[in-house]
Amino acid sequence: MKSLLISCCALLCIFASCSSNDDAEYTAIDEALVLELPDNFPEINYDLSANPPTKNGVELGKKLFYDGKLSANGFISCGFRHEQRFAFTHHGHQFSHGIDDLEGTRNAPAIQNMAFQTEFAWDGATSHLDLFPIIPITNEVEMGETMTNVLSKLQADSEYQRLFASAFEDAEVSNENFLKALAQFMVTMISSNSKYDKYVRNEEGGEFSDLEKEGLAVFESKCATCHATDLFTDNSFRNNGLPPYPGIDDIGRAEVSGSAADNYKFKVPSLRNVAITAPYMHDGRFGSLQSVLNFYNSGVQESKTLDPILKQNERLGIVLTTDEQEALIAFLNTLTDNEFLEDERFAEY
Repeated sequence: MKSLLISCCALLCIFASCSSNDDAEYTAIDEALVLELPDNFPEINYDLSANPPTKNGVELGKKLFYDGKLSANGFISCGFRHEQRFAFTHHGHQFSHGIDDLEGTRNAPAIQNMAFQTEFAWDGATSHLDLFPIIPITNEVEMGETMTNVLSKLQADSEYQRLFASAFEDAEVSNENFLKALAQFMVTMISSNSKYDKYVRNEEGGEFSDLEKEGLAVFESKCATCHATDLFTDNSFRNNGLPPYPGIDDIGRAEVSGSAADNYKFKVPSLRNVAITAPYMHDGRFGSLQSVLNFYNSGVQESKTLDPILKQNERLGIVLTTDEQEALIAFLNTLTDNEFLEDERFAEY
């Protein structure tokens, strides 16, 4: 693991009055965090120098992540739709549910290794992690709130006043600090200790069976172009041949870019913890990994923007024998990181 020391320790003193009495002064030492970067990962993308994670900043971000105050009805938190034990997905929900049990049109993606990504959401609606929370907070069927209202609620809360003061030098409960705190928490959410990771790092617990090794070979031959590096995504947007979901003509990336060339392209998701993040695809249409492989083997449909990599065979898609599918699923199960799924640092209070 590569250790990266984030900033110097900051001493923050907040004076409640001009009294010399020690009780009139609140002092907090905010400790810099050492971010452990996996040796087998690519370089981090997030600019840590612009928002260096600290102990108090991350704890504030965690509290915000699990606080229903961020939604219009005071109940739906980020953590409601992103459950840790399922790699921070909304397990069992095809379309993620939000306020008043309203249902969206996309499946909630996993929250993991966000600091290594370049764009966020299925359509890449933002390229900055700090801005990512604005999307679900202001979405009318997710959290249904405004940033103005969220900030007003936080500014009126004495505990949050104290927590913001302990985490940021200017002590302000502001939009900038609010978003920075959430980003600090997400930056620390690194999943890198699966059986696969231990295998490639030659660590104890990383012994692969013959079937898992076979699955790795199949993966490297037929899947790794899109699901690249040990993040298992190349961060690109591709049309993988899914026909539009009945009644929902979601054009994906084109909603952001405005270009017809991006019609039906969605972000290539990471496959980390994929065995426990069903249902699959941007619209959650597949309930099992077997169904996903069946689709790539025989269900890919032609369209103007279909990714060229899925047109290289005599028929569309990725040709997979029954044995290859079995081995591939065995390999995909090695990407489950139980240490991440059970890490108390990310757990709800």
